[in-house]
Amino acid sequence: MQDKEEERALVNVERKLTEDGFTSDFNVQDGRLCVIGSETNKTYGPEEVTIVDFYRFEGESNPDDMSILYAIETADGIRGTISNAFGTYADADVDDFLRKVEDLGKNLDKAHK
Repeated sequence: MQDKEEERALVNVERKLTEDGFTSDFNVQDGRLCVIGSETNKTYGPEEVTIVDFYRFEGESNPDDMSILYAIETADGIRGTISNAFGTYADADVDDFLRKVEDLGKNLDKAHK
């Protein structure tokens, strides 16, 4: 049986999300969500994205070294993840995009199994 800390380790959460179908990697460019490595070059606005779940992680040696992993689904069904530092080291573009998604009133649905 895994202890809680091991269960919450980033690599374990990523593995579980992959098993649940969150297989794409996202980033934000020019205010739009992009699928990394996609051949279609399709991008998504905040209104086309739902945050399905998110996980916060603290660094082992420094509690200020925090990151957040978001499980995301696009309007056309692409599921994947995007991560960002928390606080001072956050990527402002990712932070702004995800805030807009949240501001549009997207519901957090943890039933992604």
